[in-house]
Amino acid sequence: MTNGYLDFEKPIVDLLQRLELLKTDKSLSDQELKKRQTVLEEELLQTRKAIYSKLSPWQKVQIARHPKRPYFLDYIQRIGSDFFELNGDRLFRNDLSIVGGFVTIGDIKLMAIGHMKGRTLKENLLRNFGCPMPEGYRKAMRLMKLAEKFRLPVVTFIDTAGAYPGIGSEERHVGAAIANNLMEMSGLKVPIVSIVIGEGGSGGALGIGVADKILMMENAYYSVISPEGCAAILWKDKKHAPQAATLLKLTAQELLELKIIDQVIPEPLGGAHWDWDKAAHILKEHLLSTLIPLLALDPQQLLENRYLRYRRIGQWLEKA
Repeated sequence: MTNGYLDFEKPIVDLLQRLELLKTDKSLSDQELKKRQTVLEEELLQTRKAIYSKLSPWQKVQIARHPKRPYFLDYIQRIGSDFFELNGDRLFRNDLSIVGGFVTIGDIKLMAIGHMKGRTLKENLLRNFGCPMPEGYRKAMRLMKLAEKFRLPVVTFIDTAGAYPGIGSEERHVGAAIANNLMEMSGLKVPIVSIVIGEGGSGGALGIGVADKILMMENAYYSVISPEGCAAILWKDKKHAPQAATLLKLTAQELLELKIIDQVIPEPLGGAHWDWDKAAHILKEHLLSTLIPLLALDPQQLLENRYLRYRRIGQWLEKA
């Protein structure tokens, strides 16, 4: 990545720079300036379409990790109102890599919970680079139980490379915290919608990802292991990460075909990092259209459908 742009985005960056230079050219008449600007803008549009219409799985992973991509709170600020954050797991401390609270989206009051990364080094240290400790998952479950008490739906936003595997995290039983969330979410008697907005890394993602419907941003990824981790195991070298990304079937389009997720949310041309407001608007539309039908179901039907949804994953037919 160079100056905040991915390597394959360089032709786009070059055109944007040419556009900016053109606007400062005082030697051109207004008519000539407008004419050249129109030509460059059309070339920019076609270049974007050409690049982003044939992204490899590895390039999509890079976009999912883009530091300028909107995070959980960026979306909440744009699609919700009256967000009231709740803190702490009531056992150890408050883990800022998972954030949650009450919010109103459309006309629906709900509990929103999501992984949260930082923009600067200081913020990332505060939020542990979006990699939760066990107390983060316990906080998430506390908030889900609170939502169930008040009969409010739960919406989770997944964006993590994975749960934090450090000594302190393991001493406080991060695996058990995630396992408990899987069990409890499977029986939660309110609608649950999960949205993969960036990275969906292994158990760290699953810890808030058991849902009635799973939506996924067009350029997000969802995988049992990172491409680098897979490459380190299979080839003993992370340079094979692009090859691993292809083999892992981790893109939204592939996961929809495999019926792991239920819907792909389109992103603005080039990815959500190019237009936060438009990305948030599209996400809000897809979230509400998914959530409203779930609100009409009684708890027993919700639980039955959720059970069948996960039972269907991994089924196959053997040839005679």
